[in-house]
Amino acid sequence: MEIRKEGEMGDTRSVNSPRRVLSLSRKRKGTVFFPEYDDQTSGFGMSGKHGPKPSEVYGFVGSISTVVATVIFLIWAYVPEPWLHFLGIYYYPSRYWALAVPTYVMVTVVLAIGFYIGLNFMATPSPTSLNTIFDEYSREPVSLKPSVEGDELPIEPLSDIGINQINDLMFSDQK
Repeated sequence: MEIRKEGEMGDTRSVNSPRRVLSLSRKRKGTVFFPEYDDQTSGFGMSGKHGPKPSEVYGFVGSISTVVATVIFLIWAYVPEPWLHFLGIYYYPSRYWALAVPTYVMVTVVLAIGFYIGLNFMATPSPTSLNTIFDEYSREPVSLKPSVEGDELPIEPLSDIGINQINDLMFSDQK
């Protein structure tokens, strides 16, 4: 069994230790503490010494409040009025809104999706338009005559394939 003195490598406050600590004592003057990565993060989901991340807190509160609101809505929508009166609940909205609000929300979502699809159709050029073939980023193929002879030919520059070449490849009667 090895016995170490206080100033040797085993002591985390030692001058010889790879982990340096700022000490204002008279024994060790001017040593500096460099925190390790493990000291800064105290666990999963913790942002330093200040507790959990705000996004995790908001997510937790949002999920709990969603469950509570759903339970309250279901109780209001399905529990008969005499039971609510027995529980001491006398003021609540009309049961009409238990069906009307979800219906309005679903109709709004369906109309928003239809509106979005309609805007995309309006923004798309017609199939006969040349804008479906050419745009400001189109590149015509450049024919380069290689200066190197043999097997090692340079890679051709990036370009678009013309519609006439595509039609020839797809619809020609080559068998």
